[in-house]
Amino acid sequence: MSAFDRYIFRTTFGAFLLILISLTAVIWLTHALREIDLMTSQRQTILTFLGITGLLIPMLVLVIAPLALVIAVGHTLNRLNTDSEIVVMNASGMSPWRIFRPFLTTTLVVSLLVLVVSAYVAPAGLRLLRDWATKVKADFVVNIVQPGRFLSIERGLTFHIRERRPDGQLVGIFIDDRRDPNERVTSLAEYGEIVETGRGTFLILIDGSVQRVEAGKTDPTIVKFERYAFDLSRFNVGPRLGALGVRERNLWDVAFPDADDPALKENPGGFRAELHDRLAAPLYPIAFTVLCFAILGAPRTSRQSREVSIIMTVVLIGVLRLTGFACNVVAAQSVAAIYVLWGSMLLAFGAGLYAIARGAVIEPPAFLSQLAEAVERMTRRLQPA
Repeated sequence: MSAFDRYIFRTTFGAFLLILISLTAVIWLTHALREIDLMTSQRQTILTFLGITGLLIPMLVLVIAPLALVIAVGHTLNRLNTDSEIVVMNASGMSPWRIFRPFLTTTLVVSLLVLVVSAYVAPAGLRLLRDWATKVKADFVVNIVQPGRFLSIERGLTFHIRERRPDGQLVGIFIDDRRDPNERVTSLAEYGEIVETGRGTFLILIDGSVQRVEAGKTDPTIVKFERYAFDLSRFNVGPRLGALGVRERNLWDVAFPDADDPALKENPGGFRAELHDRLAAPLYPIAFTVLCFAILGAPRTSRQSREVSIIMTVVLIGVLRLTGFACNVVAAQSVAAIYVLWGSMLLAFGAGLYAIARGAVIEPPAFLSQLAEAVERMTRRLQPA
């Protein structure tokens, strides 16, 4: 790698890392603040909070990395043009391909990063997140043992205790079970404790009663008891591999699923859409860089406005990515969306590489330039003298 290549690579990749880390941190912090109840209401530790929220970072990287790369490439090209370095390179006989080579090297590194995250890291994070969230939900010592609060463990099942003693004994237990539409069961107990045995987890109720009210009847059936075991084991069951969603599977599991997989039989279109979305993910950084360099990489004089070209670059890249998002949604129902997805990618690659090969200067449409000039004139008029 020559000194020129190292200079461009260092500048572009450094800007990419800075933008990627900054944007990811801001978006992660916004999401983490929504999950602050993990510590406040569910009384989880700070490590659990950081672990659960941090597992979403790979998914954020998948979306942010291509955009961060475009910003980094645009920043580097704008800097080279502002310092007249691109003009000097062009005047010295350096071809557009030679200037594009270090940008392509940076892009391939980012594409490899996206490929690894998309194929393995992000699905593994989603699986771990699902398993961790299930364990937090099933942590009855934390979720149920919150004196003075009515807590819904699942739809139709509500727990309440009046007090928890230092020895772990629960006082004043109330359980309202409406999961069966044909019967409502309300359990009251003076005392109770959570016991884990080889057969599962049980809430042992002591000195209480069970009231059962069948649908259509007004009088309840009341049964008093000295000890009664409420089974909590089934809430502790974590997700099984067969129940994994499509996005929680590795790339090779999506590309070569088991023919007898119930999820595949139920939603074959979802596997097709996810496979093509995973395959296209590492190509987006390359397509974005090609478009960005094709529009911004040609030398321009100081009289030629680059702002409108930057806006056009953002619009084209935005249209390409939004097309990908839309095709990923529609592909589950229609195969035609797959052709639209790859057709848009081929069009971006073809048009961008053709412009780079010809060394063409892609000027924005006249109406965009006129609109930018009108906005600039209006801004100057509004400025105080």
